Amino acid sequence: MCGICGIIKFNGIVDPIDLSNMIGTLSHRGPDNTSISILKNEKASIGFAHARLSIIDLSEEANQPMVYSKYHIVFNGEIYNFREIRDELIKFGHKFILDSDTEVILHAFEEWGTKCVDHFIGMFVFVIYDADHNKVYFFRDRAGIKPLFYYFKNDMLIFGSELKVLMAHPEFKKEINSASVGLYFKFGFVPSPLSIFKDTYKLNPGSFATLSLNNKEISYEKYWSVETFYNKSKSPKKYEEAREELHNLLISSCEYRMVADVPVGVFLSGGYDSTAVAAILAKNNRGKLKTFTIGFEEGNNEAPFAKEIAEFLGTEHTEFICTTKEAQDLIPDLPYYYDEPFADSSAIPTMLVSKLAKKHVTVALSADAGDELFCGYNGYRSIDRNIKTLAKFSWLNDRVTSFILASLSIFLKRESFLSHKINSLISILKVKGEQRVSVLHEQMQSLSSNTFKGLLRNIDYPENVLVENGSLFNDSLSVAMAIDYKNYLQNDILTKVDRATMSASLEGREPFVDHRILEFSAQLPIEYKFDGIQTKRILKDIVHKYIPKAMMDRPKTGFSLPIYSWLRDDLSFLLEEYLNDKALEETGIFNISYVDSLLVQFKNRKLHDESIIWKILQFQMWFKLWIH
Repeated sequence: MCGICGIIKFNGIVDPIDLSNMIGTLSHRGPDNTSISILKNEKASIGFAHARLSIIDLSEEANQPMVYSKYHIVFNGEIYNFREIRDELIKFGHKFILDSDTEVILHAFEEWGTKCVDHFIGMFVFVIYDADHNKVYFFRDRAGIKPLFYYFKNDMLIFGSELKVLMAHPEFKKEINSASVGLYFKFGFVPSPLSIFKDTYKLNPGSFATLSLNNKEISYEKYWSVETFYNKSKSPKKYEEAREELHNLLISSCEYRMVADVPVGVFLSGGYDSTAVAAILAKNNRGKLKTFTIGFEEGNNEAPFAKEIAEFLGTEHTEFICTTKEAQDLIPDLPYYYDEPFADSSAIPTMLVSKLAKKHVTVALSADAGDELFCGYNGYRSIDRNIKTLAKFSWLNDRVTSFILASLSIFLKRESFLSHKINSLISILKVKGEQRVSVLHEQMQSLSSNTFKGLLRNIDYPENVLVENGSLFNDSLSVAMAIDYKNYLQNDILTKVDRATMSASLEGREPFVDHRILEFSAQLPIEYKFDGIQTKRILKDIVHKYIPKAMMDRPKTGFSLPIYSWLRDDLSFLLEEYLNDKALEETGIFNISYVDSLLVQFKNRKLHDESIIWKILQFQMWFKLWIH
């Protein structure tokens, strides 16, 4: 696990000071070694830099940037099956001098070219300069676990693991992209391929880009997509057979993520996902598994459940009950580590548990993606129910009904709950039946158009940006799960965990995000995952092989803190500092009177969607740190 960056200049020479300043912003990602290299060819000057957190092959020879033959690489991530790939390459005549996955990537690229990624099980972003063909290749893993930002303007391309890397370059222009602002306020994050700045992008997951140094053109190719597997025919496997195959895949995935030359542990919340990971590893690996849990004085405290599971499994369990002040004290750090406006408040407990784990291990497994894979979110029940209800009332799909509903909404307050529901129904009625799932799902997880239009000046509302063609899918819920895997998982959950773990110089690994599990689960009949009553059916049945069902039989919770209570009480000073009229005017995007009205409702506990206050606050804190 590391941080990478680079500069490619077509006009001029890469300044080593610029490169050093850029990689210096990533010391938290790679505290063990920092190195740079500057290469020249007839078309461009190329600078690569690497900040290393040593995980596999701790020798100095495994430091990066690494060179083999005509190839130069910087790499962030892990290829868990590198030893099997190495054995295969040896049969083709390749010779190795290290026990390093970076070296294996270079040889794999020489042997298979861009098809090398098809062989990799892991999380990765790597950049390869091919000196013979005068090309630079940029690769990102299938799900988007590892990040890559890049900026291409004025005959210069710069790239890095975090946005702050680009901002450290003197020629980077911090011009805010209004379309990205709109997406942030709709979802609480800026989805790829966009970033908060103009001319600045995130490489899409499952993709690679090729920069030709001869003509300065960049091209993109998708090598893996979620839709490919959801669009396939459903598996004919019987439930028991599918359950055993999934169980074996989970064992394989978890064991791969124990490959390391440093101590490894597991984040344990006591829910089904983290319990599955801990239970599989506790049974199938030698030695006592280390597990970590954060508890809270307020909010959802899962620590007692996690402790009970840990005792049953016999893990070496570490629990820390965090005080309210310790959680609150992290809030000012969020804009620095997340670089862009980011409104998931569960980043706070994720950072806290990462700091805890780092005292004992260098790698920690996190159990994200179980909900997206196995239909676990409670909202899926609502989607299923609402789509079935709409099908029964097809007569509503006409212009007269939409006109009547629109007229009624005019007489309601813009931010009222009823007005929001009416406008949501109108927008659903306007789309074809096969697209209604994606539109309905998008509305459930986004800011209402009414509030959006009242809040922001001169920024268009992003309408139905996540639409999937539901006619290509086998059931309506698969549309929602595919969207969540591509959008919410990548842009929120995986971003949250990457930045939080890296803030503590801890490597986070994701067993459920193994692409083999998505490829398998996407083709399962929906009733194997959600039978109309039970969510995560197949995963829960696997967990019950390890843990008595009675121990797991409790309502779904999750990381949550009483953020809004804090903002009305202990943290009210943050609203006064960042949401006063002067601060809002300096940002230049808000209708100030509307924000003032939202604050009055919020303080009086009359605001229906309180998340908008946190979104505004995080945007303002980000703006003051990075722009003002």
